[in-house]
Amino acid sequence: MVASQVGTIGSAVESNKSTPTTESVYGTKAVITLDDLSVHYGSFLAVTDVTFNVPKNRITALIGPSGCGKSTVLRCVNRMNDLVATARVGGKILYHGVDINDRAVDPVEVRRRIGMVFQKPNPFPKSIYENVAWGVRINGIKTADMDNLVEQCLRQAALWDEVKDKLKQSGLALSGGQQQRLCIARAMAINPDVILMDEPASALDPISTLKIEDLMRELVKDYTIMIVTHNMQQAARVSDQTVFFSLNERRQGVLVEASPTRELFTNPRDQRTEDYITGRFG
Repeated sequence: MVASQVGTIGSAVESNKSTPTTESVYGTKAVITLDDLSVHYGSFLAVTDVTFNVPKNRITALIGPSGCGKSTVLRCVNRMNDLVATARVGGKILYHGVDINDRAVDPVEVRRRIGMVFQKPNPFPKSIYENVAWGVRINGIKTADMDNLVEQCLRQAALWDEVKDKLKQSGLALSGGQQQRLCIARAMAINPDVILMDEPASALDPISTLKIEDLMRELVKDYTIMIVTHNMQQAARVSDQTVFFSLNERRQGVLVEASPTRELFTNPRDQRTEDYITGRFG
């Protein structure tokens, strides 16, 4: 059964479980495959010719100079660009073999399975408890014990010990680093398969940044993670795969190289990659 024959990505994924999935160089299957992805904003071609795999239970970091399309590509992976009136996406994004841009696929279900954490922490103006529980409720996800689910997610986000005695307090009262971990807990509450993070530590102090990085290395045991970062040291520290984007002569974002992180930083295949990581441009 193909995706166009079903109403949601959930049933489409179930129907494609027997379909071979691309084997990655990391010893795991590719959860997501971007195939010749392009993105237009109106008449402007912002990103073109993007093809790479996202391996299961690994961290994939997207790096490159400002304006090269890293965040645009990330937002395509859970159809956030649907919310931009002028955006038009070409090519394919396969999630477990299902094209998420097929008309029959429900974008709400895509976003439930592929969660998003944004650059600036954005907790709801609700209690810490309700920040975690809210997504479960509005998605109609049934749970026998909401208290246990909230605690589990806060523990996974390495936040429980800091907030367990103030769950009724507003999430907005937390520090920036705590708010970001609360947003990660909120994303996990709806049981996603993939977590996208758009510069999750760029607004945080160094101590909070290290906590987020340590958290990512713990979470990747259970989730597949994609991050956008301007911090090359962060990409080198936390990721398994690094994807380098740059700009062509028309100021369009292009994928230059997608390689295991250690290989990209020590033996890049493309001169443009070496120039960027050594500070010669960007």
